[in-house]
Amino acid sequence: MTIGMIVLVVVAVLVYLGAAQRVLDRLRLSDRAALLFLGAMVVGGFLPDIPITDNVSINIGGGIIPIVLAVYLFIKAGSTKEKVRAVLAALVTGGVVYAAMKIMPSEPTYNYFLDPMYLFAIIAAVVGYLAGRSRRSAFIAGSMGILLTDIFSRIEIAIYGGSGGMSIGGAGVFDAIVISGILALLLAEIFGESRERIQGGPSQDRPDSLKKGLSDVELSEELDREEMQKNEEEEEYKHEE
Repeated sequence: MTIGMIVLVVVAVLVYLGAAQRVLDRLRLSDRAALLFLGAMVVGGFLPDIPITDNVSINIGGGIIPIVLAVYLFIKAGSTKEKVRAVLAALVTGGVVYAAMKIMPSEPTYNYFLDPMYLFAIIAAVVGYLAGRSRRSAFIAGSMGILLTDIFSRIEIAIYGGSGGMSIGGAGVFDAIVISGILALLLAEIFGESRERIQGGPSQDRPDSLKKGLSDVELSEELDREEMQKNEEEEEYKHEE
């Protein structure tokens, strides 16, 4: 079993035990839907690739299912601004990782400490979080950024010539997609939440479309924080008087 598969199983256990409820609420995913996606990725990873052309195919677990999940999260994004940012963040992440692949050989024999594909996954997660910022955008950018490198590579071969087959989302890319998507989501959860707390809570000028995109639990938490911040400001004003 690969590291990507192990990560998916661990995440599935956490979801089943309810330890990921807060993150799933932010993503607007139910426990059942999350387990369905995770299970589909694990099973799809063992199924034969689906051919697209004579020498290009796509892996079900590492290609099709992550794309379906990214499209679902994209549709559930709270505002047009977030949707645009998710697309741009994925393109930026894909470009940065593709450039890193040009500098650093992707064959494990050239790196004795860490498989380069895992290093690319970490790069994708960090860039995806920085460019995407929100949990949904960070996950989309991290996972789709890795997937885009396969597409960029195929375009390069079509332009400059080359041979050989390709499985989009297959082989080592499967592990990289899983790691980059989940790690980007963790970075957004840890640092994004910390940043909001340091700044005194989320912005009160959020658009109505974003507020409508929040779940009841999440919206309740946001409103509670705004109310606490407002009360603290009123108390400080009274003391100053």
